Amino acid sequence: MASITNSIIQGGFALSPLTVRPRRMVVVRAEAINPDIKKDEPKVVDSVVVTELSKPLTAYCRCWRSGTFPLCDGSHVKHNKATGDNVGPLLLKKQ
Repeated sequence: MASITNSIIQGGFALSPLTVRPRRMVVVRAEAINPDIKKDEPKVVDSVVVTELSKPLTAYCRCWRSGTFPLCDGSHVKHNKATGDNVGPLLLKKQ
């Protein structure tokens, strides 16, 4: 790939050359992340009861797709449809 080289001029002084390169594209493949745990269930969701939580219920992401990671934002629904997976969040419940 060809690069473009420019000099940055600031206050009458030329700074070191700046090389600009095109960005590379990253391709993310959708594949199942739960190959064998509770595959007979439509969605794997586990709950844990904890006494020292600030909220009554907190959902943590286990699909690694959440925009609010480590908290769950429901991204597992799209992931499960795309891959046939059945992953769901980890729910921490205040006792």
